Amino acid sequence: MEETLAVRKLDRLGVVLVVAGIIATALLPFIYVKANRIASGKPMLLTQLLDQPSIIILAILLVATAFAALFAQSAPLRLAIATLGLAALVAAIGLVAAAFTPPNSNAARMTPGGGFWVLFAVVGLIISDALVKIRLTPWMRVAALIGYTALLAGCLSSGLLDSLSIMKEFATRSAQFWSEAVAHSLLALGSLAIAIVVGLPLGIFCFWVPKLRAAVLQSLSLIQTIPSLALFGILMLPLGYIATHVPLAADLGIRGIGTAPALIALVLYSLLPIVANTVVGLEGVDPSVRDAAAGMGLTRRQILTGIDMPLAFPVILTGIRIVLVQAIGLVTIAALIGGGGFGIFIFQGLGQTAMDLVMLGAVPTVFFAFSSAVILDAVIDSIRGSAA
Repeated sequence: MEETLAVRKLDRLGVVLVVAGIIATALLPFIYVKANRIASGKPMLLTQLLDQPSIIILAILLVATAFAALFAQSAPLRLAIATLGLAALVAAIGLVAAAFTPPNSNAARMTPGGGFWVLFAVVGLIISDALVKIRLTPWMRVAALIGYTALLAGCLSSGLLDSLSIMKEFATRSAQFWSEAVAHSLLALGSLAIAIVVGLPLGIFCFWVPKLRAAVLQSLSLIQTIPSLALFGILMLPLGYIATHVPLAADLGIRGIGTAPALIALVLYSLLPIVANTVVGLEGVDPSVRDAAAGMGLTRRQILTGIDMPLAFPVILTGIRIVLVQAIGLVTIAALIGGGGFGIFIFQGLGQTAMDLVMLGAVPTVFFAFSSAVILDAVIDSIRGSAA
């Protein structure tokens, strides 16, 4: 009976995460020691690095994190231990990379292995689970995001991670990195803004004219089924023709490759979530509220702006959140047709068989999308909370 109760006290998610962490530690390399950026490198397991003081400290904190994930009933305690484990994990990979880098070597590369990334994901999920169980307010979740971002920024600015290959790739391309970061942001946010300007009125129109709703939504759904590369290719032909025969269009930057086809494709992909969520949000407004407003003499436009849109706004904002995260990911594909963004590093790395360069484009893209989702989720929850 006591054994049964003990098993029941185990956190089920914690069991899965701890098992994943143990398997990653035992089977996957923690770091690759490479002579240059394209060499396959020597894989080093975490257990092979126990002569490093930082790894010993990391092992202790990882064990403590595992016990907290399995047995700790206090979510704040679990959060605190897992945060220490995450900090130790980031510090350890930087210190180990520095220890294995030959003196005065610019060619050697130290790349985090699969074991590091799995452990990073496991500890991150333990932290996320603890934050959920603490039930933070929406803006406290944003504050937590800022806090962990500041922790990472402190590690980067201190030079602790400078020996890692991804940081060496950044050091040689820092100017281009920030230029592409701006291009990535402008393309994602610009397509979102255009989609909102087009999609909101279209969604309202579909709500007002139900006969056209099915046709519009089916057409937009059809666009979603077209693979991104195929859509970019389809747009290149007419835009290239326009640029050739209309000099003004070429002067404005409308060409078969570049930002124009990427922006149009992103806008087309973004319309369905915004239009559909606008319709769903407006349909969710209680008809009796609308009837009462009409009985008070409010016009259709006044009802829309004063009642319908405020009540439907959380649902509409959910669609905007989906669009923004989707656009941030799709911008990476747009690099293939000259759209710019972090995708440039990803495809350059694939072409050169340099996975560190791939990570230079992939990591900030994931962080950008994750941060945007957290912030917009907080906004949505705040609006719903105030409405309730």
